[in-house]
Amino acid sequence: MASSFQFPQRKADRNYDAPRSVPGWLPVLLGFLTAVGPISTDIYLPAFPAMVRSLHTSLSSVQMTLSIWFVGLAIGQLTIGPLSDRFGRRGPLIAGNAIFAISSAICAAAPDILTFSVARFVASVGASASLVIPTACVRDLVPDQREGAKMMSRLVMVMGVVPILAPMLGGIVVTFVSWRVIFWASAVYGLISVILVARVLPETLEADKRQRVSGITLITRYFTLLRHRGFVSHALISSFSTFLSFSYLTAASPIFINGFGFTPFHFSMLFGLFAVFMIGASQVNGALVSRFDPARILTVAVAVSTFGSLALLAVSLWLGVHPPVTTGLSASIGVVILTMLITLSPTGVIYPNATMGALADHAHMAGTASALTGTMQYIFGAVAGVLIGSLSSKGVLGDATPLPMAVGMVVGAIAMVICLPLRPARK
Repeated sequence: MASSFQFPQRKADRNYDAPRSVPGWLPVLLGFLTAVGPISTDIYLPAFPAMVRSLHTSLSSVQMTLSIWFVGLAIGQLTIGPLSDRFGRRGPLIAGNAIFAISSAICAAAPDILTFSVARFVASVGASASLVIPTACVRDLVPDQREGAKMMSRLVMVMGVVPILAPMLGGIVVTFVSWRVIFWASAVYGLISVILVARVLPETLEADKRQRVSGITLITRYFTLLRHRGFVSHALISSFSTFLSFSYLTAASPIFINGFGFTPFHFSMLFGLFAVFMIGASQVNGALVSRFDPARILTVAVAVSTFGSLALLAVSLWLGVHPPVTTGLSASIGVVILTMLITLSPTGVIYPNATMGALADHAHMAGTASALTGTMQYIFGAVAGVLIGSLSSKGVLGDATPLPMAVGMVVGAIAMVICLPLRPARK
């Protein structure tokens, strides 16, 4: 069913990058759709120990499902982005969310880790539509990089509200019911998204702007983007930011639950605290880009995150020699949390500015550019998940300690610093 709201068509003599009036509720809707990625990642983190027992498997196998999720998101975006350039934004969004809903229901009923992993992969391919297409919608509507970064910051705020609640709800579910309820809820979320897209979301890509893309043309487009300095530098910054964030996502649950003695519910509250700071930073960014150069804001954010990651590494090394004598919140664990906040909060600034920087010069193929950016992000996230999970499970850098996580976050931060000078100068 078509949306009742339609954007006014651009006049024939107007430039493709002419902006259109955007209703205030649209960023809320796009943020809700984009949140399917974070919520599906975050909500089951407190359930890792319970899933190990229920599926009769190992912690590393459950952690690997997080990497499988990231790989599926990466693969899905490579195809869904170009499809949205060809067929418009709404159709692929409806199909993707339907796949996500059905596969999440299979995850909820999975009898073993293999079935769960396969269904989780298929769900991630479907969910990739909600990650790449809303970003392309922003580029369709708001061509200016500065204004685009402001709108992306609004999306981060909206899409972040649900992930704040998600791990808390996940912790409550694991404590009082079954982890399987988490995935039944995810299936309902996907169904609601299908209904919203079908009945509310307007089409942002006009019919005369859609492009038929063959396989050869698509490959050529990707190579063209990979040769574009502005795209590659900004996409790498956002990807290494994802590497940093997913090092935290992969390792945080066993560190705080198994290592520091937090309950799943208390861990979910801590997770919500981190999310609040990241969302708060994104809203500060929305105000700053109106007054300062987005490139300079991005540089400062990367610098703050790098400082925090190095401080976290130092604290983690100190804890390796002087482990906390009690479980639960203590002074040393409080310092770990503080340094994590300093490291993670700037990602709320890095993500919108780096993403819009990557898409700034590619209005004619915003879906493809958004897809390649998202694919790079989740490939880097998958690598982080495999690396941190392997180091933790094998005890290479310690078992259930913050050291593997700190190493991964430092690697991501320093890589962002290296990428900063690669950006082209903009007037």
